[in-house]
Amino acid sequence: MRGSVTQRYAFKMFLNPGCADEYKRRHDAIWPELAALLKQSGVSNYSIHLDPETNILFAYLERREDHAMDALPRRDVMRRWWDNMKDIMAANPDGSPVATPLVEMFYLP
Repeated sequence: MRGSVTQRYAFKMFLNPGCADEYKRRHDAIWPELAALLKQSGVSNYSIHLDPETNILFAYLERREDHAMDALPRRDVMRRWWDNMKDIMAANPDGSPVATPLVEMFYLP
């Protein structure tokens, strides 16, 4: 069945020093329309973790094989979220967070 395979996807982002509490506060109040968009795009089991020694954010999510994550940058709510976050984390010129995909090295199902 198309879309039934779940892909694991991990990446890292970079938080500005001293912004951990604000980052958490903003995510604790994530906009309902953004959460709904992520789910509609095939994203689930999404978590973000902070290494406080390096200010590196580790993100993990699961997505359907037929996910629509590639379309997220074209969505208004996603761009507004990036605008809301770019003052506390490393951002690209388009406002998206600097994000580096990570290579899975081990998996224990």
